Parts: sequence; C-alpha cells; structure tokens
Amino acid sequence: MRRLRTSQELRDLVSETTINLNKLVMPVFVDETLKNPQEIRSMPGIYSYDPDSVDDYAEKLRNMGIRNVLVFGVPSAKDPMGTEAYNPEGVSQKAIRKFAEKGLVVMADLCMCEYTDHGHCGVLKEKTVHNDETIKLYGKIAVSQARAGAHVIAPSGMMDGQVKAIREALDSDGFSDTPIMAYSAKYASQMYGPFRDAAKSTPSFGDRKTYQMNPSNAREAIREMELDIIEGADIIMVKPALFYLDVLKEARNRFNLPISAYGVSGEYSMIKNAVDSGLLGEDAISEYIMSVFRAGADIFITYFAEYLAQKGQHRVRV
Repeated sequence: MRRLRTSQELRDLVSETTINLNKLVMPVFVDETLKNPQEIRSMPGIYSYDPDSVDDYAEKLRNMGIRNVLVFGVPSAKDPMGTEAYNPEGVSQKAIRKFAEKGLVVMADLCMCEYTDHGHCGVLKEKTVHNDETIKLYGKIAVSQARAGAHVIAPSGMMDGQVKAIREALDSDGFSDTPIMAYSAKYASQMYGPFRDAAKSTPSFGDRKTYQMNPSNAREAIREMELDIIEGADIIMVKPALFYLDVLKEARNRFNLPISAYGVSGEYSMIKNAVDSGLLGEDAISEYIMSVFRAGADIFITYFAEYLAQKGQHRVRV
C-alpha cells in the first residue's frame, strides 16, 4: 500500500478527494449599523461589512477566485415581526444586488432572527414561535430576495412547511427558476455562538430547541430532508458540519440531489484559534475541509473560503 505514497505527485495522482474553490461558499455579514468593516471579536480574521464597503469586498472576492457568497443582513432597526427582512430596500436586499452585479453567485439566507427584536426566527405567540404565521412571512422574504437578484434562496428557520411555502411564493411571483437550498437538518447546536455575535441574533429569552433539531437524533434528520425534497428543495443541507459528518454521510447514501454542509462559526473559531496558538498545524484547516467533502458534501459553506483563496490553494493538499 505504501508504493503510491512515496511522493507528493503520486499522492496527488491517486487522491480520492480534492478541494476546489468553485465548491466553496463564503458567508458574508453586512451590518447596517457599521460605518467601516469591523473584525468580529469571536471570529479572528472574519469581518462584518458596512453597506458602502460591499462593492469593494465583492470585487476582492471575485479577484481571489471565490464565486459564491451566502449573505446575512443585520438591520439598524428591529421589531417583533422582523419587517426589515422583506423591505425591498433593506440591508440584505441592497447587498444582494451589489454582489450579483459583481458576477458572484448570491445565496440569500432567509431567516428572521437578525430582524426581530426578540431574536427568534419567526412570529411569536405568547413566547412561542408560531409556525404557520411565520412561513407566510418567509414567502414574502423570499420574493423580496429574488427580486433583489438572489440566485438561490436559503431558508434556515427550521419551520415545518417552509420550503413548500417559499416555493409557492416564488412560483407565483415569476421566480420558478430560482432554486431553494434548504437548511434541512439544522441542529440546536452550541456551535453558533460567534455567529450570533456577528448577526446580533441571540434570543432575548429561551432557546431554539423547539424548532431546531435535537443533536441526539440522526434518523429524524433523514425525515426532515425527505420532507424538504417532497416540498421542492433543490439542495439540502446539514448544519453544523464537523460534529454531524455521520448525518452528512447518511444523506449522501440516500439522496441523489446536491448536498451542502455548513461549517459554522464555532467550527471556524475552534480550529482557527488552535492553529493561531500553535496547538494545531496549519494543514489542520485543509484536513477539516477535506473531511466534509469526503463525507459526501457537494457544496461547503465555510468561513475558511477566503483563507484558502488567499493561499492560492484551489486544489488543496493534505
């Protein structure tokens, strides 16, 4: 077995898994309250961008070879119904237009937690998120994002029936060609902390365990994915990635449509801090990303996308 490991060239020749920038998606925070880009305290090397800096950042990403972005907006005003989420001139909609104009594939995260003053992902009824009232608004948000130029709508709220409601809303508004990337198996994970710093979306009370998935369940994830596929999802997702590679592998074995994985903020910060402190070698980053593709992901949403592009590692060795 060692004969094909004797040189880097031979190892590359027989490599079963490679990393390509075309398969990576860079998450981007656009914060309406900022005047300049600001590094996220809990995510070293990752920035939130003010609306005026989006053009320059989009140009930078394109020049680096990054083709795909997932856009998160942080509004300056929030209310109980998250109305800024579907404002045609909202922070997300403006950012979507700018990224699309620069020729990037724009995936629009669709949720309400950044836009509600209570931090939950939908409409509250007596401190409980009301599923059916929420998905009505998800349809409005999806249409506003598609009108702004989003190429892919990515609902992340984990409401039952959200994909069907969004598909119907898009189709009725003339966006039948706009695909949906469903956050199908999104777990109630402890790995979202740094994201909530950036998105200013920490719930003001309680948690999201009544609508996000129980980390102990894998079979339930398959049921969630099956339902989203029936409702019209074009791409399904497992989130987080690192702690749920078993779920990702099982999804790959069962389903033939594209599967994405989201390397969430906690994964990024955990690995980046370990590398920066010298506890891990820098190749741990490539090894981590390789594991996700090896498990079966077609698309990887990762905060390391810009890092890999800067390294010029369009095809990364481990």
